[in-house]
Amino acid sequence: MPIKMQKSNSEDIELLWYNISHFNQTIQFALCCIFIFIFYLAYGYLQEYIFALEGFKQYGWYLTLIQFLYYTIFGWIESKWRNSKRQIPLQTYYILAFLTVGTLGFSNSSLKYLNYPTQVIFKCCKLIPVMIGGIIIQKKQYKFIDYLASSCMCLGLIAFTLSDSQVSPNFNILGVIMISCALICDAVIGNAQEKAMKLYKAPNFEIIFYSYFIGVFYLLIGLSINGDILRGASFCYQFPIVYFQAFLFSVSGYLGVQVVLTLVRTCGALTAVTITTCRKAMSVVISFMFFKKPFTINYIWAGLLIVLGIYLNVLGKNNVNVIDIFKNIRHRGKKKTLLDIV
Repeated sequence: MPIKMQKSNSEDIELLWYNISHFNQTIQFALCCIFIFIFYLAYGYLQEYIFALEGFKQYGWYLTLIQFLYYTIFGWIESKWRNSKRQIPLQTYYILAFLTVGTLGFSNSSLKYLNYPTQVIFKCCKLIPVMIGGIIIQKKQYKFIDYLASSCMCLGLIAFTLSDSQVSPNFNILGVIMISCALICDAVIGNAQEKAMKLYKAPNFEIIFYSYFIGVFYLLIGLSINGDILRGASFCYQFPIVYFQAFLFSVSGYLGVQVVLTLVRTCGALTAVTITTCRKAMSVVISFMFFKKPFTINYIWAGLLIVLGIYLNVLGKNNVNVIDIFKNIRHRGKKKTLLDIV
């Protein structure tokens, strides 16, 4: 199924510092997908591994601060190596940094109240707020199949949450609220980044460096007020291995962000969300394989609804009419399936 790539106005396209402009659009898309899966599967595993440390779950915001500091260092090194000037106004970065803090901070902190698979399933449904953000921020118009996909995701999300509330002793509605806040921030930031990149032609590393550098100050202020910075530092002083684990976690996340921004630049925010959503589905499987947790068959049905939503979303990107799908299902005598339509 070919994916439509956006025109870049002869702008060079880099993937992890390698120019891939000479590849055709299909190869560019495939390379982005492969590296997203590699880096973010490692990112998800390391995130759950860190929070598996007894007593660490309450320090999600402190981990976010460590993560932002690492990202800032990586971005500063790259900006010095590139020797480039800032292209996006600082006022825009103040907003992007605030949204980035909300995205990662609420996401990390929600693990205090939710199972990791439930947190990931919520993030799988980022398509819904991204569509809303696209309509409000970029005045985009979506097709009926996109709304159908988001409806399937909503139903699957509700079913998964209800299942988790029944089998998980640690379930807390506050975790749902926190991960929902992370989703809202994530939806806005994806569209805001896409709009800024189109308008100012800013490179990926610039967006990462300034967003996380400014975000560090937001986090320092917040954590200093509530006292978490001292409590988190005291806990990690007893378990210094956390800093090394957070380093690996941040490296995989930083490289993953680089690839996602390349995908946003070439395909748009909605396509990037679809690919990262598929990666999150694999993270759920890996989580159940490597970490002990309660399980119910209802997780599977809820997950299948979300997978159906993802599949419908991909069909929509390939301009498949949902009415044609149902017509072909009814006329089985012609021996056509959904795969024949795609």
